[in-house]
Amino acid sequence: MTERTWGGVFAFSAYLLWGFLPLYFLTLVPTGPWEVVAWRIIFSLAFCAVLLTALGAWGKFAAIIRNRRLVGWTVLAGALIYVNWQTFIIGTFTGHVIETSLGYFINPIVTVLLGVLVLKERLRVTQWVALAIAAVAVLVIIFGYGSVPWIALILAGSFGAYGLVKKQIGPSVDAVSGLTLESLWLTPVAVIQLVVVGVTSTITFGQVSWGHTLLLVSTGIVTAVPLLLFAAGARRLSLSAVGLFQFIAPVLQFIIGAVVLGEPMPLERWIGFVLVWIALIVLTVDSLAHARARRK
Repeated sequence: MTERTWGGVFAFSAYLLWGFLPLYFLTLVPTGPWEVVAWRIIFSLAFCAVLLTALGAWGKFAAIIRNRRLVGWTVLAGALIYVNWQTFIIGTFTGHVIETSLGYFINPIVTVLLGVLVLKERLRVTQWVALAIAAVAVLVIIFGYGSVPWIALILAGSFGAYGLVKKQIGPSVDAVSGLTLESLWLTPVAVIQLVVVGVTSTITFGQVSWGHTLLLVSTGIVTAVPLLLFAAGARRLSLSAVGLFQFIAPVLQFIIGAVVLGEPMPLERWIGFVLVWIALIVLTVDSLAHARARRK
């Protein structure tokens, strides 16, 4: 198998695992979303520490810690990924899996918009068309469905901004060290959340069953493994190729929400989703055509 083929396998596997995350997190009930995120942070940190030890990468990690600029960016990345994780799990636990999928469908369009607003990038006509269609889609959902899709918008915005921060960090911070630092900065937040949950209700860790406890412990592995697969794939594929794979996760989440969990899909929501998909098709075709033209 060529490097490019392996890259495709890694990227496909990463997005496939991300696509099935709603079903995984729903197996953690009766644990609430705030406790789930707290354990996810703590066990992600623990799993990353094991990985750093196994890879002999503590020296590289220490070098990153000594760089104040990189530390500052990782603190911001940690805050953004916390917002994303918490919103995603609240959406999953409250019967809004379809809306979480909408957030990740919108994410590529938000990324393009951030490129214009923050990086002062110039858009091609087709990219502006895609942005306009996506804006109409959101308006259709708001006015037709009768509510603002806050979960989708927060997910798209937080993950888009997270990607922008990662772009600023660049290759200076590898995937394992990055997740280790982000989890490290969020650990005090996780501890506070566990204290609040313990005071206001009940900590479920170790109280339900061995299987349930094992699933909670595994949140660290479930968080880190797709990220590492994605990093391995991204190193071997072009940006346009990676962009095609990113639609796997929201498609699976949409199917899980609509078919498996039976969440409602009234006509207004269908119209909004179809408009988003049209915008994504326009954006993808434009990206592929532009990449082909640059290669020539």
